[in-house]
Formats: sequence, C-alpha cells, structure tokens
Amino acid sequence: MLVEDSLVVRQLLIHIVGRDARLEIVAAVASGEEALAALATARPDVISMDIRLPGIDGLETTRRIMAEQPTPIVVVADAVEDSSLRISMNALRAGALSVVEKPVATTHAGYEAVATQICTQLRIMADVPVIRRRAIGAEWAGKARDFSAPPPVPRGAAPSLVAIAASTGGPPALARVIGALPLDFPLPVLVVQHMGAAFMEGFAAWLNGVVGLSVTLAREGERPEAGRVYVAPGDRHLELSPCGTLRITDAAPVGGQRPAATALFRSLARNAGARGVGVLLTGMGEDGAAGLLDMRRAGAITVAEDESTAVVFGMPAAAIRMGAAGHVLPLDRVAAHLTRIVAGGSAS
Repeated sequence: MLVEDSLVVRQLLIHIVGRDARLEIVAAVASGEEALAALATARPDVISMDIRLPGIDGLETTRRIMAEQPTPIVVVADAVEDSSLRISMNALRAGALSVVEKPVATTHAGYEAVATQICTQLRIMADVPVIRRRAIGAEWAGKARDFSAPPPVPRGAAPSLVAIAASTGGPPALARVIGALPLDFPLPVLVVQHMGAAFMEGFAAWLNGVVGLSVTLAREGERPEAGRVYVAPGDRHLELSPCGTLRITDAAPVGGQRPAATALFRSLARNAGARGVGVLLTGMGEDGAAGLLDMRRAGAITVAEDESTAVVFGMPAAAIRMGAAGHVLPLDRVAAHLTRIVAGGSAS
C-alpha cells in the first residue's frame, strides 16, 4: 500500500513500484485516515509511508497501524527537510522499519538509484515479522522469555571505548541503549547505523535530541572523548586509528555495507585490543559478526542482542553462530551491562 498525499509523487511511486515484478500495489491513498480505513481490506504485506500528510501525519498513522494491525512500514521521506527528518526518525521509533529518499523527477540524475532503493526496501521489509506495539510509545509488548542476570563481567584491561552497530530496527534500539547510559558514562561510544547517506546528519541530530549524551557525526582525525557519541557519516566507514583518533574512509564496502560494522569492530580489535567493547544490535544480514569475532579473539568484551527483542535477528544471530558474542542480552539489559563493565563490577 502506498500512502502519499502529493498526487505527483503518488503517481511516480505507482510507476516505480508497478514496473517491479516482485511487487503489486493493493492500494494507493492520500492520507493517514484513508490508509487506516483501507488497511483491513487491502491487507498489504508492506506499506510505503509518507510523513507529511494532511490530517493525522505519518508518525501517528504508523503508531496506529503498529498498535492495531502490525505491518512492515518503509518511510519515504524528503531527506533535506529537518522537520521531516525528525518525524521520520520518530516513526522508526514507533515501529517503521526503514527510511528511504522520496523519488524525484524521472529526468533527475539520481532517479534510477532512488527508484531501485525504494523497491528493494519494500521487497525486503515485506518479509520482516513485526509485533504489535502499545498505542502510546514504542515499547515492546512483551518478551519471549525471562532472563537471569548475565554472567559477571571479566576483570582485565580497563575498557577504553565502546562500539555499537545496528541496521534494520536500529534507530529505536540505539536510542534505548544509549539513552539508558548515565550522563557521566566515562567512555566514548562509536556508532555504525545502516541508513541512506542523505539521512545520517538528521539521524545524528535526532539521536542527540532523545538521549542524554552528546551525539555528533564523527569527523576525520577527531580524538573521541568520554561520554560523547560519534556516528559514522553517510557512505563512509568509521574506524579507530592506531593513534586512537577517528578515521573516516571511503574504502570499498565490506559485505556490501559502507559504513560497515565489521570495519569498525576490526579497527577496535587491531587498535584497542582487550580494552574495546563491541555491541551488535538488530539488523538484517551478517555485517558486524566477523568483526565482533575479531574483537573477542583480541580479548575484548562482546555483546549481541537476544532474539526476543531484535526486530531482525540476522546480524546478532550470525555473531552468535560464529561464537563472537561473549554475552547475549535483551535490549533493556545492554546499557546496564555496559555501565557495570566500565565500573569494573559484576552482574550480581
């Protein structure tokens, strides 16, 4: 189902989606109210959601869909409007799975790339299982099982840096983990989030507004400071250099990803060794698993998100299968575990 109030853009999306043999349009509507009314009869496998809608906006429409009839949602947004970016990020927190750029005229140089990205995201996300969300907020409705306390944190080299990576479902997961860290958290935090390059500055600004720690896009040569969060910029790898500064590179994608979690984790394995901490959260594919294994082999503390809270269990599952995860924790235990690690305490 396509939800887009602009007739021109709606017709463009109909053209883009209609030419892809993998996809079939079951409804194309101009408002959130129409989308909600059509949901039960159209029963789409995936929804393309505009954010700036007349009446109830795309954020509220997303919230209602996820509360009433959970359906995979791909946000299609204008990447250059600050207000649209904020709403888009909050829609991800409310249950939407990903955000892609709104298509431009067919004569535009980037048209084919954007069209391909939209169709690919719709097809991939159609297969992602989603859960019912509470009508207010974006908290999980329940967990698959209870958890005992994680094992004690091993005592050894004092941690000096935390690296966290995520893909599909990552923005709300990162907000939840980083938002639960204390304001005096004594380590820098490096973040890789798979997202279109046009959205990364807006994502960092949004995350900065919803967590207590300071969040910025990482810059070449910057020396990471305690209690600050550094996000990999769009279409660039983020790494730790041998001298402890941040390195931003346009090296080849790793496993099809740039920025890549594995590139970040491997740089920590090389240059931080046992003093690094690696965390791999929700995401499709296997990015980060091999890098997390390198970190564990170097003596670092490694964590993977448990299946019960991961929106997509691909990346953490790959790490667990490889033996890369020293700890497997549900999302709401990760920040407390990181806090215990840096305090040198145990999980008891």
